[in-house]
Amino acid sequence: MTIKYKFFNTQEDTKEILLYIYNFNSSDGIVFGNGQRNVIKLFDIKAKTINIKSFKIPNLFNKIAYKYFRKSKARRSFEYATILLEREIGTPQPIAFLENYNWLGLRDSYYVSEHLVTELTYRELIEVDNYPDFENILRQFTRFTFKLHEKGIEFLDHSPGNTLIKKRGNNEYDFFLVDLNRMNFHTEMSFEQRMNNFRRLTPRKEMIAIMSNEYAKLYSAKTEAQIFEKMWKDTVKFQEEFAKKQRLKKRLKFWKS
Repeated sequence: MTIKYKFFNTQEDTKEILLYIYNFNSSDGIVFGNGQRNVIKLFDIKAKTINIKSFKIPNLFNKIAYKYFRKSKARRSFEYATILLEREIGTPQPIAFLENYNWLGLRDSYYVSEHLVTELTYRELIEVDNYPDFENILRQFTRFTFKLHEKGIEFLDHSPGNTLIKKRGNNEYDFFLVDLNRMNFHTEMSFEQRMNNFRRLTPRKEMIAIMSNEYAKLYSAKTEAQIFEKMWKDTVKFQEEFAKKQRLKKRLKFWKS
């Protein structure tokens, strides 16, 4: 058995955190989220709450791949969080990651960060009718996404639940990325990459119209009409592909039953 781990700050309560990880399945931490793929538990250490994410045990192919060819999701989450903070992009403070290997490959892995309590995610803007300060939040979110693009950050899981939104006061909001293990970093992002990065966010055309209007104020290389057309086209394509996958999953479940 081989265990690899790294802490962001050596002043952290390393022994206590490692003990929580080693006893993760039997520990009585508060379960956070639905745990369909990965399990997140919250633990209180001194004056703060930490968030430990246990990633789903990989299949045989990925066990080997994560040992020899690719970084684990836990390690990528930790390293990408560090890069985001260096580039002044909000994300919960990273604390540590841990990988547990056996002779075959990666057994399990964990990412630890400070738990951040916020008022909402982007999802509420989609699902709650007339959400308070809706348009202002959406426009500030668009400016936040433009900032990501200007810094060459392509967040591949830029989807409704992966941006935490915290009100700062005076109708100003801060944004924090979570679920960080899939990112690309570029010297410069193309127009196509920028627009494609919006495709997972919302199926609502009126929200695309607001975001394209705000993005056009910041991005002079294309007109608002061009930005809207491309953003909406990529969104429709993604929604159609997503719906097709959902129909296929239902058929497979029906056949299995």
